[in-house]
Amino acid sequence: MTNRWLEIRLTISDQAVDLVVQALMDLGCTGVTSAEKALDTFVVPAPGELANDPVLRAYFVYPDDLSTFCQTLRQALAELTDIYPELADPRPECRELADQDWASDWQQHFPPFRVGRQLVICPSWVDWPTAAGEVVLTLDPGQAFGTGTHATTGLCLDALAEHFANACPPRRILDVGTGSGILAMACAALGADRVIACDIDKDACRVASENVGQNHLAGKVTITDQPLAEIPGQYDLVLANILAAENIRLADPLIARVARQGRLVLSGILIEQEQQVVDAFGAFPLELLSINHRDEWTCIVYQRHE
Repeated sequence: MTNRWLEIRLTISDQAVDLVVQALMDLGCTGVTSAEKALDTFVVPAPGELANDPVLRAYFVYPDDLSTFCQTLRQALAELTDIYPELADPRPECRELADQDWASDWQQHFPPFRVGRQLVICPSWVDWPTAAGEVVLTLDPGQAFGTGTHATTGLCLDALAEHFANACPPRRILDVGTGSGILAMACAALGADRVIACDIDKDACRVASENVGQNHLAGKVTITDQPLAEIPGQYDLVLANILAAENIRLADPLIARVARQGRLVLSGILIEQEQQVVDAFGAFPLELLSINHRDEWTCIVYQRHE
């Protein structure tokens, strides 16, 4: 096992996080953390600091040739400049870590946290003292999007907690773009009878399947890399924690899979793109139930009437 790790720090716009994380994973990244820069209340920030863009910390096995690796990293980020021009000059900061430093730096960003009254998301290195009525999911950060710490996933988890607190909670659920499988597992742990979780990324499906197995939920959760158009049936609840453009593109098949009086939860939507999504779904037989915000992100909940 390696005893040397490389930490790469990048300050990027919040909008660029998802694409940059994917690029880092493609280069062999073993995990990524994200945190906003701290602004001093008593010091006027310099020009450009008010955006408070997040700092990514990406961890890699220490490369044999650091110079070549950094050049490859810059080239990978440069391929995204058509979408995010600021990546033309990313200026990554590099730091070598030993095993002990790696574990400390990594694990401090993922403490256990509660969702609603019942659910607790807990990393494997924490021995959580389960109380009566609690449901604990074990989930470590890894090579698939979604540990619950990102605002989009957190918004979906909050929506799920509310749905399962109702007198008639959903029983059949479809999770589109499952990533780590966290939303599918949360549904199963909270009482759903059957959850289908799909993702077109085969690596994400592999990670999600491992997480489902670790939490002993394979009897309730099915992970598949089938595209949405090939998944049959209708569901009491359909979740789509994907980008705004994908929500709009997939509107027809998403709604077709919501049962009558079922719910549709859309997330992964920047607040500035919220109206585009609302307009796109406005032509369908849906009632807009709620719009919730966290940081720069939106979660929209609908109910289908026919």
